[in-house]
Amino acid sequence: MLLSLLASFPWQVVTVGFTGLCLLLSLTAIAYYSFAIFAASQFFSKPTATNPDFCPPVSVLKPLCGVDSSTYDNLASFCRQEYPSYQIIFGIQDACDPSLAVVKQLMEEFPALEIDFVVSDRQIGSNLKVSNLANAVVEAKYDILVLADSDIWVGTDYLKQVIQPLQETQVGVVTCLYRSRTEGKMAGFEALSISTEFLPSVLVARQLEGMAFALGATIVIRASVLTAIGGFSAVANYLEDDFKLGNLPAQAGYQVVLSDYVVDHVLSTSSLMELIHHQTRWGRSTRAARPWGYLGLIFTHGTTTSLLFWLMTGASLIGWVVLATTWTMRFMMAWLVGVKYLCDPVAQKFFWLLPLRDLTSFGLWCYSFWGNTVEWRGRSLKITKGGKLADLTPKVLL
Repeated sequence: MLLSLLASFPWQVVTVGFTGLCLLLSLTAIAYYSFAIFAASQFFSKPTATNPDFCPPVSVLKPLCGVDSSTYDNLASFCRQEYPSYQIIFGIQDACDPSLAVVKQLMEEFPALEIDFVVSDRQIGSNLKVSNLANAVVEAKYDILVLADSDIWVGTDYLKQVIQPLQETQVGVVTCLYRSRTEGKMAGFEALSISTEFLPSVLVARQLEGMAFALGATIVIRASVLTAIGGFSAVANYLEDDFKLGNLPAQAGYQVVLSDYVVDHVLSTSSLMELIHHQTRWGRSTRAARPWGYLGLIFTHGTTTSLLFWLMTGASLIGWVVLATTWTMRFMMAWLVGVKYLCDPVAQKFFWLLPLRDLTSFGLWCYSFWGNTVEWRGRSLKITKGGKLADLTPKVLL
């Protein structure tokens, strides 16, 4: 019975339909790559003018949890700013956290700079990083807040540049693109997709609909805007807190601006499993928060869909044409955005691995549709409807 059903199934129709779908997806990917090149050229051709007289005092908030080989250098780069008046406040959950020793070292080495730290285990939600920010902001003296993750390294002109858009009163949030600094080949392989896949999508979104989100590499936000959206409590149960800190102000009518200042993101992925955990965490949180947008990423996976079309057509002439055109546009977009505009040394070094990285990204994209749990800093978390987090880590009874 089963064999007869399988024999009568219209496999040829399915094959033709799948081949046509692969062709359609390849063509849309070519259009996407072309538009990404246009969006990048539009953005980087109009650098922000710097007003040397605009230097309002700012409070820099840095959430910390643990240390790695680059922690000191990253944090010290924020202490070397050529900026007249600013403070840095570090938020730490545990007094035994090794990052506290680094903070105290910085306080000794930069005595002229106002550096404070807040050690508190107060939690306002499932996202402990946001709890650290909420604890630290209590000590902020200034109306302009600069949030940046602990794995970010910046140049001495960073503060001077990123606050420039705030000269316009309607601007409530400023955020930044980033390029990678890596430690090891696996970290380089993971980082390759940042400047050649993820950040082009950011530029496309900006070109099509404007900025309605922020990136964790840098979020400059007015304290009044943060209050208007409900403070850090409004994002304390989301894994994508950076997205929300741009999206909620945008919904409230404030303008979100993408700065043309590019910071450095230090990535130290050491194994394939760590890469899978990172990418799955990002994929599942994005899928939960923006399900249709995440599903729409299928139109950007041209490397995979054109390869499937080539296989389905038996390496025919049209299969070769579609494959060659799609891959050429993919390489062009990656080189122009990642290497030329973002000046990402990792993208240049590992550029030849782009097809393999794209195939890996497609596999992880598919995998992210199954399951809703993620691992984050030793904690097991469940992503619920809308992107909120529920902690699955067993509680230790004392």
